[in-house]
Parts: sequence; C-alpha cells; structure tokens
Amino acid sequence: MSFQTEFEFTLPRGLVDGSGQLHTTGVMRLATALDEIESMQDPRVLANESYLPVILLSRVILSLGTLQPITPQSVEKLFASDMAYLEDLYMRLNSAETVVVGAVCPSCGTQFQLQIAPLEGNLAV
Repeated sequence: MSFQTEFEFTLPRGLVDGSGQLHTTGVMRLATALDEIESMQDPRVLANESYLPVILLSRVILSLGTLQPITPQSVEKLFASDMAYLEDLYMRLNSAETVVVGAVCPSCGTQFQLQIAPLEGNLAV
C-alpha cells in the first residue's frame, strides 16, 4: 500500500499563457514543512502577506498543462476563481481537519457554509 502525495486537478477556467494556450489540468503535491517555512520567509510575503498563497502554490503545483516550471509569476496570472479553487484544494490536501467554506447556491443565490472533509487515500480530485 502506497501513500498518495500527488493529486490531479482541473481548473474551473484555466490559465492562458503568453501564446494564448489554455492550461486547465495539473498536479499538486502535499506541502512539506519546508514549503511553508520558506514561503513565510520570502521577501514578497514579508512585504505583503497576501502574497503567501502565490508562493506556496508555486512550490506545490508540479504541473499545469505544458507550463514548465510553475513560478510565482505563472500563479499570478491565474483567474481569481482558479486561485480560489487551488487555495481550497491546498487546504483540503494539507489539513487534518474539516474545512468550512462559504458557498452560494447558483440557482437561488442563497449563501451557506459548506463543510469539506480532507482528502484521504486514493480519492481523485
């Protein structure tokens, strides 16, 4: 039995690169303590803590379409909905606890809280 450390994902919109190519599928790995420590020490995060998700995601996203390598600059180009999706996925993969997120019903617009259990085993993302 092997321990799964990498998870496939599909972005809601996708990243459009400089040549106009759309990249929607990728792989994210589990974060390490070093990922989080070094990200917190990055000068861009020290100057603006809102930049932390950009640095973290650039470290744990192994692939996004044919883009190589995944850099903070490529993460910066994500649409807001894709960034939110990846931040949620990061939390689900790296949290031992249930994550509670705000959600909105697409039909009636009602806002509610949604509990999302962490991913375990060989669940597909």
